[in-house]
Amino acid sequence: MSELKELIQYVSKALVDMPEEVTVNEIVGEQTTVVELKVDKSDLGKVIGKQGRTARALRTILNAASTKLKKRSVLEIIE
Repeated sequence: MSELKELIQYVSKALVDMPEEVTVNEIVGEQTTVVELKVDKSDLGKVIGKQGRTARALRTILNAASTKLKKRSVLEIIE
């Protein structure tokens, strides 16, 4: 499991009420890695946050980690 995938999984599980429903999928492309985050419907609001603040924070953390690894990544939250 890659560091980016583990990072998003760890933070997401800490945020939600049903951590067992958190699934993180990583799609590695030539230039960009897409990290897909899927949570239970009842936890979707917690992951997105008010006005998308939590989602933005998750993306910032992912961006910082991927920059350190000299990679480019995008976070997709799947409903």
